[in-house]
Amino acid sequence: MPYLQSNIPHFNCWVRREYTCNHEQYHGEFLHAMAIAVTTMPNRCLSFQLIFTGHESTEEEYDNVHGGAMWARMPITALVADELGEGWPEPMAVHEVQPWDCPSHTHAVYVLDRATPCPWMAKIDGEFYPAKYLFTVDYTDTSVADDPAQHKQAHVLQLLQAGSWTGNIVALPNNRVRVTHPAWFETGQGAPDFKPSQHIHYSKSDLDYTLDVNRIFDNIYSEKEK
Repeated sequence: MPYLQSNIPHFNCWVRREYTCNHEQYHGEFLHAMAIAVTTMPNRCLSFQLIFTGHESTEEEYDNVHGGAMWARMPITALVADELGEGWPEPMAVHEVQPWDCPSHTHAVYVLDRATPCPWMAKIDGEFYPAKYLFTVDYTDTSVADDPAQHKQAHVLQLLQAGSWTGNIVALPNNRVRVTHPAWFETGQGAPDFKPSQHIHYSKSDLDYTLDVNRIFDNIYSEKEK
């Protein structure tokens, strides 16, 4: 598994320009970029490796000042989808964009193929909004990431038809999303009757393992089969 940074299915985006200037100026302006990799640092939100394309939201004459410039560890809260609705989306609090911080440097990035063409529903601040699935980040190698009661994946999504948040990029765990696909299943309503597991399952956890060891080591070379 990669440590710290991974390539991702790259996507075009806009970046809130104040993030490129220590939040001191350029609020309400945006720079165009390609997001090409993701970084996971414990106790921080996801961050991204960017290549800027040179386009600006305020440009009157194209002068391509930023084209080809790179930026590492740009927080997910800075990113806005390339496909915009009516105007630029309002910023969101970090806990709304990503309710749980990254639990480990060590992670995997993958695309859930069977869930990729499907519209997703993202639950934010008690409301569900349609969303476009981009990819998933999963974690390991820490006590939190590997605890079945605490483990969280981060599904990276683009918000659609979410009012003033339309176009924002978010990273939500399983208990904040629903996948829809009427050809395969009917999407449920309400909260599932689930509870996180407190158990770790392994072969030697059952008392039967110690009561009859021969059952465990019985195989095609067992004496009774000869």
